[in-house]
Amino acid sequence: MTSVRWWDVAFGGSLAVMAAVAALYPSDGSLGGALVTLAALGLAYLGFGRRGIRLAGEVMPKMSASGLAFLATVVLGCGVGAAFTPNLATLQAIGFPVIWVLVGSYAGAVGMSAALAVSVGLGLTFSLGGTPAAAVEAIAIEAISLIFAVALGTWMTRIVAAGERHRRLLDELTRTQDELAALHRAAGSSAERERLAREIHDTIAQTLTGLVMLAQRARGELTAEPVHVPAALTSIDLIETNAREALTETRALVAALSPVRKPGMGLVGTILRLADRFTKETGIQTDATVQVGSLGREVEVVLLRCVQEGLANVRQHSGAGAASVLIEQIGLKVELTVSDDGRGLGAPRVDPNTGFGLAGMRDRVLLVHGDVQLGARSAGGTVLRVTVPVPSANALTTVNA
Repeated sequence: MTSVRWWDVAFGGSLAVMAAVAALYPSDGSLGGALVTLAALGLAYLGFGRRGIRLAGEVMPKMSASGLAFLATVVLGCGVGAAFTPNLATLQAIGFPVIWVLVGSYAGAVGMSAALAVSVGLGLTFSLGGTPAAAVEAIAIEAISLIFAVALGTWMTRIVAAGERHRRLLDELTRTQDELAALHRAAGSSAERERLAREIHDTIAQTLTGLVMLAQRARGELTAEPVHVPAALTSIDLIETNAREALTETRALVAALSPVRKPGMGLVGTILRLADRFTKETGIQTDATVQVGSLGREVEVVLLRCVQEGLANVRQHSGAGAASVLIEQIGLKVELTVSDDGRGLGAPRVDPNTGFGLAGMRDRVLLVHGDVQLGARSAGGTVLRVTVPVPSANALTTVNA
């Protein structure tokens, strides 16, 4: 309702129609005054009415001076026009909407509507002869006009208020969506950092731990009496091999954050290779048995990382002479068991150096809806058991090392 172009058409059209009516049905000596009144209203609209309506459309906190001046002109002009000819009382049909658009408060709009009705009523009384009968007729007409104007204005006000509420709700919804998106991005970044921390702990950190232990072993072999040169050379060869694998793992993490596998090597080959390397590094005789088919990349990554973490705990804490890795499908679940004959770990605990050991393993297993258990073997030592659901029907494959 506050579009200036709409008001150009509405107000200009109303003046043109009223001018035509005044010309076609003139009262005695009233035509000139009626046309002057209409011209004055048109000039007032062009001079400051359009500006007042435009400012009202910008939701000004108070009515502008332009709007106030135009409002006074409309109230006075409609009354003067009706005084020249009763036909110009119809101008109030455009005057009432002007009031409801320009006046900022409901009570103010009702009051100004009453003022317009009084002005037009006085004009009608005068143009109808100024008799008591003319006054009664004018009062009846304006009472009906005022009631209709207030009803229509109330309806308009409620529509505008509802639109404003909807706009505020939409703005709040948009802000909430933006906040949720920001929180989602933050949560995603946090989850990604945690995932990267687990990846680094399960790959590079463990390989570097092995390098440290091999370096310590080589130092002991070189400083022993007599010097064990062949054994030291073997340790140095393992250091070089592991360092190259650490470099490969680092490149893989940077490139795709995926498990390090040789071309064509699946989970079975990777587990067997890991057990063989662990035996060479630590001297702990380690056998591996894999009795599963294709499990899907996500589950295979989880199992591989759990094997790495389990063997890392055997290396660092067990003092074992032998260890075993078993992966088998039991019904609709795949069970991984890493056991040793060492002194045992006791209750499950978080890696004190990094804080990502067993806790990180549990987080990783939960991602595939699995379970982790760590405890003592009945025959002595420690057993780590990881159970994950089978993603789909698999053909069993059995490989031993």
